[in-house]
Amino acid sequence: MTATDATERDPLWLLIEKNILELDSQDLSGEKLEASIQRIAGQLDNAGYNVSSHGGNLLKLRWAVGKTRKIGKPLMKDLNTAIAALTIEDVTDPYFATNKLLDDIGKTWPELRSPECRPDVIRIVEKTKLDLLIAKAKGLPDDEGIRLLIEEQVASESITNGMEITGEKLEQVIAEIKKERAERERVATLLEAVEGKSEEEKVKHLFENEVSEELIIEMAKVEKGVIDAVKQAMEDELKEKQRLAEEAAARKKEAAAGPGLEDIPPDEMIDYIESIRDIMEFSDKEKEIRVMCEQSSIPKCLVDIAVSEPERLDELEKEA
Repeated sequence: MTATDATERDPLWLLIEKNILELDSQDLSGEKLEASIQRIAGQLDNAGYNVSSHGGNLLKLRWAVGKTRKIGKPLMKDLNTAIAALTIEDVTDPYFATNKLLDDIGKTWPELRSPECRPDVIRIVEKTKLDLLIAKAKGLPDDEGIRLLIEEQVASESITNGMEITGEKLEQVIAEIKKERAERERVATLLEAVEGKSEEEKVKHLFENEVSEELIIEMAKVEKGVIDAVKQAMEDELKEKQRLAEEAAARKKEAAAGPGLEDIPPDEMIDYIESIRDIMEFSDKEKEIRVMCEQSSIPKCLVDIAVSEPERLDELEKEA
């Protein structure tokens, strides 16, 4: 559907019928009849249609007035009533809706089925569909109404005018829809990779690839309970990995710190202390001392004593 809400010039037959609709029964009887016809002809002349001096057009007018008198009501009354009764479900297919409408009132007004009138009736039905879609869209929350009109392929001008939004806002929603479609394509590819696997394996695979819960339920077609079970299992797995990582880090830190004070052999103690003294002659800054001691693989317990209680080094050396 690409219709816009731009006003189009009514064809002559339709404008004739609209003018007849404005007349009352007295205007179509007795002495007033001819005056009414001439008045309508003048109005049509003013609207840009040559009726008063055009035999064929004036004949159309007289024929339409005669038909109205014969039926006892204007064609537009029946047409407007039929149009007003249409619902958004009725006009899903405007051509089908037009056929049904003409079946309902075409017996009384067979001229509506003519090659001249039928395209205009279809246009009226399409305009009705647009109006109904916009009315529905305005009742939807957030950007859902804009999305509805985009999905229905309503023209951009009709969307911005009908929803009273800027072109920038429309482009924003269009971009969001494109992004969502791209994400669905990505998820479809991910699902292909785990085709034939269990629901749990599929869900885990999608979670690992940062797919949203809502999209997993929609595209993997799994129950919320499966989602929750997989999430819990993944959380437990993550906690176990974290525990193992912390233990490994602690072991690494312990290994880097070196042996405790009581575990250092006497000969190595003397060598370490001599190395510390050499380093401390080079620098008296704690940070630099620690870095150089670490580079020399000196146990941390000795480094801590060197920077906090350097006098203890003499005692430890004597003990060694």
